[in-house]
Amino acid sequence: MAHRPPGEPVPLRVEGQLASLDGATGWLNSGRLTPEGLRGRVVLVGFWTYTCINWLRTLPYLRAWDAKYRDRGLTLIGVHTPEFGFERDTDNVEAAVRHGGIGYPVALDSGYAIWREFENHYWPAVYLADAQGRIRYHHVGEGEYAMAEMVVQQLLVEAGATSSPPALVSVRPSGVEMGAAWSDLRSPETYLGANSIVTSPVAVEQLRFGEPYQYSVPTDLDLNQWAPSGTWIFATHAALSIQPNARLSYRFHARDLHLVMGPASPEGQIPFRIFLDGEAPGTAHGGDVDASGSGTMTNHRLHHLLRQPEPVTDRVFAIEFLAAGAEVYLFSFG
Repeated sequence: MAHRPPGEPVPLRVEGQLASLDGATGWLNSGRLTPEGLRGRVVLVGFWTYTCINWLRTLPYLRAWDAKYRDRGLTLIGVHTPEFGFERDTDNVEAAVRHGGIGYPVALDSGYAIWREFENHYWPAVYLADAQGRIRYHHVGEGEYAMAEMVVQQLLVEAGATSSPPALVSVRPSGVEMGAAWSDLRSPETYLGANSIVTSPVAVEQLRFGEPYQYSVPTDLDLNQWAPSGTWIFATHAALSIQPNARLSYRFHARDLHLVMGPASPEGQIPFRIFLDGEAPGTAHGGDVDASGSGTMTNHRLHHLLRQPEPVTDRVFAIEFLAAGAEVYLFSFG
């Protein structure tokens, strides 16, 4: 359906009414918006949380649609529903909005009220409502960008737009916004909080939850196994390094490797270095480290650490925190 000829209608059904936005705990880039006040405009509601790599890879399309269709009758609303506790911090979300070049309205959904109103379960997720406030299309996860844009165009025409260019947007993402190398992606998201770790393939005999413990990394890791070394606490929400030079290692298969992490202290700055098969990453370094593997953690966010050139193979990643106090939440790959 993504290759439907320009101008040919997309078969759409009414899925329900645009749900209430009253549960927003705040708004960025806009005053309070309501479904009633948006009547007459096509509305795209996109659920996101700022450390989600899947959402980050959709962001170039959202920015492009906002720029192309706002003046033609589209209102795009990003609903920020946090996954991690630090994503409830308005300052953190504001920083993500600035860094991401987001100019469209953002509803802060720290209490999950809008999430529940939409009966949503995913990041990212897109819901498109027509000018009468009826949901006509939704999509969860990445992809189907052409289909979503064709629905936008069709709903604008239904709303009386005099012109809607048939050409779809063209984006050239870079950095963390670049689409995943799906054919080479064989490693899953891996959470490090004690609540999520029970099914994670940890290559140590036993993890100690809620108390400091000094770990020794095994000599070998199987694909998608990870292991700590040095002193860590595995708390409910994250793994916390207790002493300098604590490490995490992971054998993975993917082009990109990311870590969601940040300093436990609000004013903390934690230097770190990464290794690929025991060496500096060189040309395989990501956007948040240099070729020597050196970087500094200053806030809670997704850090892009590796982008290995072809051919993509099984590699062993390691990160060493040169000071105590690193909170590490999640490995993700692309």
